[in-house]
Amino acid sequence: MVRGTGSPESTLTEDEISGIVREMAAGQELDGRHVVVIIPDGTRSAPMPTMLRLLHDALAGRARRIDVLVALGTHQPMDDAALDALVGASEVGRDRLLPQMTVLNHAWSDPATYATLGTISAEQVRELSGGRLDGPVDVRINRLVVDADLVIVCGPVFPHEVVGFSGGNKYFFPGVSGPEVIDLSHWLGALITSHDIIGTRGITPVRAIIDRAAEMIPTPRLCLAMVVRPGGTELNGLYAGTPEEAWAAAADLSARVHVRHVDRPYKTVLSIMPRRYADMWTAAKGMYKVEPVIADGGEVILYAPHIDRFSVTHGAVLAEVGYHTRDYFLAQWDRYRDHPLGVLAHSTHLRGQGTFEAGVERPRISVTLATGIPEDVCAAHGLGHRDPATIDVRQWTEDPDPDVLVVPDAGEILYRLRPPATG
Repeated sequence: MVRGTGSPESTLTEDEISGIVREMAAGQELDGRHVVVIIPDGTRSAPMPTMLRLLHDALAGRARRIDVLVALGTHQPMDDAALDALVGASEVGRDRLLPQMTVLNHAWSDPATYATLGTISAEQVRELSGGRLDGPVDVRINRLVVDADLVIVCGPVFPHEVVGFSGGNKYFFPGVSGPEVIDLSHWLGALITSHDIIGTRGITPVRAIIDRAAEMIPTPRLCLAMVVRPGGTELNGLYAGTPEEAWAAAADLSARVHVRHVDRPYKTVLSIMPRRYADMWTAAKGMYKVEPVIADGGEVILYAPHIDRFSVTHGAVLAEVGYHTRDYFLAQWDRYRDHPLGVLAHSTHLRGQGTFEAGVERPRISVTLATGIPEDVCAAHGLGHRDPATIDVRQWTEDPDPDVLVVPDAGEILYRLRPPATG
């Protein structure tokens, strides 16, 4: 049974949030148990200090051990200062604010991190992917999840370029999983294309793979699925239940909160990226979320003067393969098949739709970086460059061109063309 409530028109009070958390915890056998709470890293907007404080109130004194595991996927690990800021402990320290809670990064690069759950067979992969992929995949996950008596996912739900809507079991895969399911799921999303899957409700092929992997987790799983008010950290909604059920309720509300419809495509979109995105690996969301409303032959400009690198983790591979359309890679698969599929997927997502025929790649739109990445480096990666000093954000915002869409705090709101009227 899903507990919770939400509305696009209003936000929840702390008493309402606390009531949902307490009710969820009250129904669990917690005494003497080991509980793992999985949360997002700093690239997602969410009221994590409030949520962790309320979870602490509900769990501390009952659970024997409480680990808070940051679902990095393959993002850069957070240092102590960043972890303190994430959980709201910068002023007083985690030991004082959240006694009995240990906050940990998912150590994805350490093989000792993982426990093996089994294998999804080639037949199952073929069925779940709609025939797009064929081959078995090993399922590994952070062993804390397996060692725990209860796992609680606590994270927001947004439109997502790989799976349709984020959240739920996605906090296990890719959040705290091994690279095998990460690569498979992201490449499956790339085959479908971000343009076509982002903001798709229901069980997409990628979600089906993730849910199948999550079924292999032996530990009982719960989820607090948040719908965050755009531009802030207040909650339009909060749902508690199984990861599948809580996610579904939150995704339905997210589709009403985090999607903006426009009447026509734009020649140019300026995505102003907030500082929570520290590299292009994460800031590429400024492209994903606006691609559907950019006209053929148009341009997206990712404005992020603070960013000076493509990826802390995957920079070397990106420098080797560059950014290309899906069809570019598929037409030369023998050349690229041994590269990490998750990196190839990111490459296609940022480059967008396009064709590759007779040895010529024709992307549908141009992607320009107005960042601290030098022009020659952008060019070597196959992307355009613009000096961010030439962009007066205030002028672009206050004196708008009708052919230009300016998106402040880009990366979480999905822009789509308004469906044609019927009847």
